Amino acid sequence: MKKLDQLNFDNTFSRLPDIFHSRLNPTPLPNSYLVSFNASAAELINLDVTEVERADFVEYFIGNRLLPGSEPLSMLYAGHQFGYFVPQLGDGRAILLGEIKNSDGEYWDIQLKGAGITPFSREGDGRAVLRSSIREYLCSEAMHGLGIPTSRALCIVGSDAEVYRETIESAAVVTRLSPSHVRFGSFEVFAYRGQHEPIAVLADYVIAKHFPDISDAPDKYLRFLNEVITRTASLLAKWQAVGFAHGVMNTDNMSILGLTFDYGPFGFMETYDPGFICNHSDHGGRYAFDQQPQIGLWNLACLAQALTPIIAVEEAQAALENYEPTYFKYYTELMGKKLGLTNVSKEDASLVTPLLEMMRASQLDYTNLFRSLGLFKFAPDEKNSELRDQFIDRAAFDVWADVYRTRLQSEPGTDKERKIRMDKVNPKYILRNSMAQSAIALAERERDFSEVDRLLALLSRPFDEQPEMEDYAAPAPDWARHVVVSCSS
Repeated sequence: MKKLDQLNFDNTFSRLPDIFHSRLNPTPLPNSYLVSFNASAAELINLDVTEVERADFVEYFIGNRLLPGSEPLSMLYAGHQFGYFVPQLGDGRAILLGEIKNSDGEYWDIQLKGAGITPFSREGDGRAVLRSSIREYLCSEAMHGLGIPTSRALCIVGSDAEVYRETIESAAVVTRLSPSHVRFGSFEVFAYRGQHEPIAVLADYVIAKHFPDISDAPDKYLRFLNEVITRTASLLAKWQAVGFAHGVMNTDNMSILGLTFDYGPFGFMETYDPGFICNHSDHGGRYAFDQQPQIGLWNLACLAQALTPIIAVEEAQAALENYEPTYFKYYTELMGKKLGLTNVSKEDASLVTPLLEMMRASQLDYTNLFRSLGLFKFAPDEKNSELRDQFIDRAAFDVWADVYRTRLQSEPGTDKERKIRMDKVNPKYILRNSMAQSAIALAERERDFSEVDRLLALLSRPFDEQPEMEDYAAPAPDWARHVVVSCSS
């Protein structure tokens, strides 16, 4: 474990030509204070967790001081936002301090989100607010706990500086870690400009760093595209299986490594509704929950088009045809595991589809229903009343239960053993908007961050029974229906 001035920086992205980024330092913020520190994320960069006790710790992670070895910059990219191409975006409020190579040889970008105006701020203030910083901090760690690829969050540092959104709010900086912040839009910007050489340079950089096994292949660019397609299909299947809606699936928010990042107006679906829209700004429902898999393909098509200067059009089109079968393969496997099945086949959709429809009709909580399904009893004379009584149409449940029971006859093990399997994939705890809002309200009103830390601990073990945390598994209270998240979140 290392002190702050001993972190092993190896800033590979900063060594790319200046066309890829703009060098600048964070803009200082006054009266800074620690909101929360994530010891688990600190281990990723070999940071000694006792360093958080330093009097100057917050100064480094709000941008008032630079970590030795860092080379701050903001990254250039473009992107399709709500279906419309914006030719230049870039990090408008995020500054990449550099890349830390840990003792396992892994690289982790260390980025300050909310660090001030950059050349890409587009008349914005370059700041993040405490509200959105808490949401991103908690959700990235919640996703990690769920086993979903994601950026990580090291800490939040707050400031007394005022920031205007819909109202006056306080500024904050969240430090996030990621193996890379390269995104689909990082390639699109150069395709739009007709600059083909940087596309190859960036592709070579990503391949050498993240896909070294294909570096010497004659068709390495096509293999790269196929790898991104597979990872994106896997990521979207995991989102759908757990009930997560990103809210802003613009191409500039899509990771080239198949990670979840750029958390804004996200939401975990509570009452099952396939048309769930978590983003108040998404008036047309482009990024509704049930649209996400198709948007994943649409975004990949944008990436493939941007790569056509280095990949033949016909080959790119053929690669894209692999997305849907790959996605459905992953999704079928995940949903089968949620039902406790060990040998999943495409025929098991006959179990999943009617179950989801019954959940929709009965307005059941998605997370809680799947968790309680682990209590299903296999014996022919079992009525499973505790489950059955959750559904409006109990006769329909009886029909489904008979099909499920028959399917379970080909599965090994006892009811208890199946429940153990199911509890490992069906979380008991998710980050409900009401939970995040309660933590935010306490932080804003009283500068009390204990609920942030409590949720961080809870969500790091979402599959475990935590008796002292039982209340957090309950459906959201009525007031939570009035919580609205938008692109300003």
